[in-house]
Amino acid sequence: MALVSEFLGQLTLSYGGEEEPKFPTVVPVRDFDAARDAARIETAIKTKGVDEQTIIDILTRRSAEQRREIAFEYERIAKKDLSVALKGALSGSLEALLLGLMKSTAQYDASELKASMKGLGTDEETLIELVCSRNNEELAEIKKAYREMFKKELEKDISGDTSGNFAKLLLALVQTRRDEPSNVVDYQKIDDDARVLYEAGVKRKGTDVGSWISIMSQRSIPHLQKVFERYKSYSPYDMKESIKKEVKGDLEKSFLTLVECFENRQLYFANKLYEAMKSKGAKEKVVTRILVSRCEVDLMRIRTEFKRQHKKSLYQTIAEHTKGDYQKALLSLCGGDD
Repeated sequence: MALVSEFLGQLTLSYGGEEEPKFPTVVPVRDFDAARDAARIETAIKTKGVDEQTIIDILTRRSAEQRREIAFEYERIAKKDLSVALKGALSGSLEALLLGLMKSTAQYDASELKASMKGLGTDEETLIELVCSRNNEELAEIKKAYREMFKKELEKDISGDTSGNFAKLLLALVQTRRDEPSNVVDYQKIDDDARVLYEAGVKRKGTDVGSWISIMSQRSIPHLQKVFERYKSYSPYDMKESIKKEVKGDLEKSFLTLVECFENRQLYFANKLYEAMKSKGAKEKVVTRILVSRCEVDLMRIRTEFKRQHKKSLYQTIAEHTKGDYQKALLSLCGGDD
């Protein structure tokens, strides 16, 4: 009987394409009325001095799908585009946050990527965060949104804006060739990959970055977690320490981001939020980007990791390091205290 159940266990292979479970803080509201919301926003915008609170209450507590319906109704009622109206009525960080919410998650990520490569110089921090922390499915949706919004291929813009091994790594990730997780554990392949990572880096003089890129951009995440564990039996350093010894600059940051996300993606975002709000005055761009892009994905789990790691809730931290209407919008997206 045990043999039969073992055989049946082998049959329940993960065929890939299974969606990761979602842990959102923003969910569709019940008793939703797009026309009523649109009319309330129109009144709030027309109010002398603008009624920001009403706009925040509506847009931060509706799902992307619902916000899209509100925008449709708003255009019907007010005869103008809601994003254009918000742009005229708001300013600063609050404007950036609410305009971000008017896009789908993939559209928002695509527009943040575009902005990171616009004009002279590149915002590598944003580029690394967005490309290295997104899974296959998210990257495929971002590429599609990028093509629709900017009539250009994301790969083309990345290769035009970056160079060397840094460019090679980003392009390898954007090509979304990562294996889907499987219920069959291939111990031989785990051992081979761990040895290749060691021999391509710490064991030799100079680094064979190509081998690192192909393994880290093509293997499934559960497989890589086991590879990094096995790696310790070959190398005197763990994977993160090895990266710091072998490569520098943007390439180092990219590899470290990948390893941190493979180990615990929500903890990676929690730490980024903590860093962004550590000193006086928050790095508002980073805080906005993470809350807007993750509020319908996994912000609830990011909150849990934040509290566990930093012994203080994300909600309290936002309350301490931001102010005004921008703070109200962030706290609403955060969805409560832990």
